[in-house]
Amino acid sequence: MSETIQDGKFVELTYKVTDGKSGHVLTMVEFPLAYIHGHNEILAPSVHMELEGRSAGEVIEVPIDGNQIFGPRDEALVFTDHIENVPEEYREVGTTILMENDQGQTRSFLVTRIDDETLTVDGNNPLCGREVIFTLAIQNVRDATAEEVKAGGAIVAEADIDPSLMRPV
Repeated sequence: MSETIQDGKFVELTYKVTDGKSGHVLTMVEFPLAYIHGHNEILAPSVHMELEGRSAGEVIEVPIDGNQIFGPRDEALVFTDHIENVPEEYREVGTTILMENDQGQTRSFLVTRIDDETLTVDGNNPLCGREVIFTLAIQNVRDATAEEVKAGGAIVAEADIDPSLMRPV
């Protein structure tokens, strides 16, 4: 009998996120991602709810409204500045910049556009304002060990994840 996903189960899965309108794959995780269900949920709560009761070998699709998870897009979080005001190490599209406001709050901004004179960063979550589909392939479901529950997931001797396996598309 196959084990089903429920609180306290060790779960490994892969997933991809597809834009609901264009069908373009926005990101994908090909190396199995591990977590303890009900303890360290790593995806949107609505995705975890859909995983409940599922078994290894199943592939499910979960539509997500990015506005519900991340709120509506806020154009006040998009800034353009003269490129000479931006340090060299941030002058590449796709670079993440952690910025702090006057109150000490931090937010990640993504470099979204560069031309000869300007650089634009966006503090909105990239899924904001999008309808997306999470396609999840459940690889493994089993009882979590006490050590895994304490660690929040798989215990590995050394980080051996190839960063090229986690990539935007």
